[in-house]
Amino acid sequence: MIEVRQARYFLAVAETLHFGRAAERLAMSQPPLSQAILQLERRLGVRLFDRSGRQVTLTETGRAFAAECRTLVAAARHAEEVATQAEAGLVGTLRIGVVTSALSEPLLGTLAAFRQARPLVELRITEWDTGSAQQALLRHEIDIAVVRPSAPVRGLRARPWRHDEFVIALPPDHPLAADAPHPVDLARFADDPWVWLRREASPDYHDQLMATCRRAGLTPDARHHAQSILTQLAMVRCGLGVTLVPNITAASTEPPVPYRQLKDRAGLVELSLVSRDNAQEPLTREFLHIADKVA
Repeated sequence: MIEVRQARYFLAVAETLHFGRAAERLAMSQPPLSQAILQLERRLGVRLFDRSGRQVTLTETGRAFAAECRTLVAAARHAEEVATQAEAGLVGTLRIGVVTSALSEPLLGTLAAFRQARPLVELRITEWDTGSAQQALLRHEIDIAVVRPSAPVRGLRARPWRHDEFVIALPPDHPLAADAPHPVDLARFADDPWVWLRREASPDYHDQLMATCRRAGLTPDARHHAQSILTQLAMVRCGLGVTLVPNITAASTEPPVPYRQLKDRAGLVELSLVSRDNAQEPLTREFLHIADKVA
């Protein structure tokens, strides 16, 4: 297998048909260049140049070899450019894990701003629950996680990004669905059937829901169970029961679901940006920088 350096030496001679001018182009002396070409011919077992007196011409083999060397040198140049662009965070792939309720602002604005700043970067988004996303980060399967806060995980760095309030989502025919402007006490829904989120879908988020209900003095009558917030809202829309969801999710779902704000800000729910400790990847740093500006 020939080296890129050898291909460049050969092409310099092939394009100038003069060892002296080729050596000048390569910023080297002529004897080492002549020796390098001879070694290349011996290694390949072919004659690349006809040398008659002071005239140098390509053999038929040399002309065919030149075409392949140009491809090799161009590929090497492209690889160097890609490496330089990747180091600058201009190309590559950024893998982001998100919880369902993160798929709204400020993530949407951050993704749009990132695409504008880095149009050649491929974004790959995968839905995860918080715990699974953290483990995916540690396994280097994703680069950033947009998840609910949890207990600290060694090797990961979390930064608060968005604060939402819990609201109560109601079936369209619920008696309180029409009186939307006025906040209500969460305890008023103690006798309603509830659409609940399975704990294994997102343990930390589930526990936060339960703690919010307990602070209000109620234990939800969980008759229906979902694997995601969007499924919860779909069940509520079908009239199966009520549920707690982040206000940003309730406000952005289509078709809309009636919801009411809660008195005394009964529950706060947060989103965090999580990355590996001391993340040095250029794309990760750029995304976090843009996310901070957007938020």
